[in-house]
Amino acid sequence: MRNMYVVVLFMSSFFCEGQTEKYKGQAPIAIVPTVSKPIQKQWKGVVTFNDGAVTFSNDFDGGRLNGIMQNEDGTYTALITSENTPINISPWYAFKVWSTQRDSVSITMTYQDPVKHRYYPKLSHDGRQWTSLDSLDYTAYEKGTAAFGGGSLPVRIRMKVAVGPEPLWIAGQELQTSSHVAKWTQKMAQYAYVSRHTIGKSKEGRSMQALTIGKPTSKRMLMVISRQHPPEVTGYLAMQSFVETIAGNSRLAKRFRKKFTTYVVPLMNPDGVDNGHWRHNAGGIDLNRDWANFNQPETTNVASFMEERAAKTQGTFYFGIDFHSTWDDIYYTLDPKFKGNMPGLVPEWLDELKKAFPEYDPNIRPSDKVEPTAVSRNYFFKKHGAEALVFEIGDNTPRAFIKEKGEMSATILMRSMLARLKDKKQ
Repeated sequence: MRNMYVVVLFMSSFFCEGQTEKYKGQAPIAIVPTVSKPIQKQWKGVVTFNDGAVTFSNDFDGGRLNGIMQNEDGTYTALITSENTPINISPWYAFKVWSTQRDSVSITMTYQDPVKHRYYPKLSHDGRQWTSLDSLDYTAYEKGTAAFGGGSLPVRIRMKVAVGPEPLWIAGQELQTSSHVAKWTQKMAQYAYVSRHTIGKSKEGRSMQALTIGKPTSKRMLMVISRQHPPEVTGYLAMQSFVETIAGNSRLAKRFRKKFTTYVVPLMNPDGVDNGHWRHNAGGIDLNRDWANFNQPETTNVASFMEERAAKTQGTFYFGIDFHSTWDDIYYTLDPKFKGNMPGLVPEWLDELKKAFPEYDPNIRPSDKVEPTAVSRNYFFKKHGAEALVFEIGDNTPRAFIKEKGEMSATILMRSMLARLKDKKQ
């Protein structure tokens, strides 16, 4: 007798590898409404197959698995859908699988039309240490011919993984949920010159944590933010390295903290991250389109915090940086014609970064538009005069290089800012 299909939907009813050329960057930012709109909440739970022999679960922070079915040949097909539409092609997935006996299972990843597979599978046995799936266990189907973007992606992929009684975590990128970020901020706050505080609540009531690195009375300030978009983990990893270097014990870092204070909001979108969203916050909005209207609490919290700091210290924000991830490493800067509180800082910084990595050619995409201030970079510059940019890290950038680049980026920035301060004899 042929096996029957077994289907479980984890939802209520609906309504790159090797690269040889540079990513040309995203199209000009479209101005969109940022008033909250509905999202599709996924059902969270576990489902078993073969009389309990194999189990799948999305019941954890950051999980996303909207449907799972067992095929007649014993393989499985997973369905991944977004929180709402229209949406960026960032199909996040994260789930666990285990079995009563040690075995291997094959899982085909599928998505809502016309979305394709983007994130290469990462595996973990504890939710903390992650490795990429062996390429021999990965098969891509109907892969696009373009070098970058949606046109380069396969329609679906199949992965083969070894399973046993201990849960195997499978995700598009390493999990870095609000609890992971909280542990990191707690660790950072152990330094005497670092304080940890809450600047407000997200739409679902999660705390938005911030770090102050240096003297809170300083009139010279920097702003660092990360994870406006939930799946963009590589940007978050670069931010960690960048911030840890500024908070480090080097002579340079100590000198820098005497002159400048750095404020950090490492997790801008805790609701989206913990709910396993592709792009949006719990209000169904791309936060990096809300820096003009401030309809969402997350952007409002950061803007209010910056305004409060500037007013209380009677000080100046000299630099603002927003860490993201995309198809390839890229820097979205402002045209040098825009002069902020430390003119020329960003071009000089990137030139020095290129010298530090002789074989690395930074992909720099300046913008000649600062209004409307829909994105954080434009807000930082227009409202506070800060030299600002978006620092994008490729989805598949090697993790060791992410760390190294974050460290070097912070080191060069500190040197440049201190040198400019010395030239002004401030």
